[in-house]
Amino acid sequence: MADRLAGKIAIVTAAGSGIGRACALRFGVEGARVVVNDIVADAADAVVREIEAAGGAAVSAPGDVGSSERVTAIVQDAAARFGRVDVLLNNAASPLFGKVEDMSDAMWRAVFAVTLDATFYGMRAALPVMAAQGSGSIINTASAAGLGGMIGLGAYGAAKAAVVNLTKTAALEVAARGVRVNAICPGSIDTPPLRLFVDAIPGGRAAFERSIPVKRIGLPEEIASVAAFLASDDAAYVTGAVIVADGGVVAGIGPGWPE
Repeated sequence: MADRLAGKIAIVTAAGSGIGRACALRFGVEGARVVVNDIVADAADAVVREIEAAGGAAVSAPGDVGSSERVTAIVQDAAARFGRVDVLLNNAASPLFGKVEDMSDAMWRAVFAVTLDATFYGMRAALPVMAAQGSGSIINTASAAGLGGMIGLGAYGAAKAAVVNLTKTAALEVAARGVRVNAICPGSIDTPPLRLFVDAIPGGRAAFERSIPVKRIGLPEEIASVAAFLASDDAAYVTGAVIVADGGVVAGIGPGWPE
């Protein structure tokens, strides 16, 4: 699969760490030229160096994707520089915790501005470019939290549920023009924010992992494998799909039997 994405131009937002970083590295290894975005410029630059050290090609495009102007500029700059945009992975999110009754207007808007608005801005900017070239793959990082309720994640879950619906709607709108739009719903993935969360709960990581059917937290690289498939021509007949990668959590409707 080393050349599965050869010749493709891929933009990855929020790629400075976690799932975004893993996807950017995977795209680079599979032959894509990667445009690496992160709100922290040093983090984006570091991932570019990692891709180059692995033999791939990448450029840095730092900035806040909560700004429609910045997102549009990133997409247009990539199209002007490389002549096309083949893949856009909208990965930015803001998983602030807070129960519905305790959440302020500012917290609600902060979550939506990054988690939903940035995804919309990226899609709106990339769709005309991809439609004009007659091909393209947009991949939105949604979440298992968008498929069911989770205490303390009301805003995040609502925003991710909206990402799921937006993905399906856009897929229908552009399918006849050669553009595919899909979403990935990760579950609990080993990223810095999740580590902080699981370390704070009773029983810590061990107790948390017991609640997952596969009995472990997922790896960012496992989500990157799904993203690389969706980015590639192997997924040529896949659009409007919502792929759940959560270790089996949302397959159930409640606690399982004790083992």
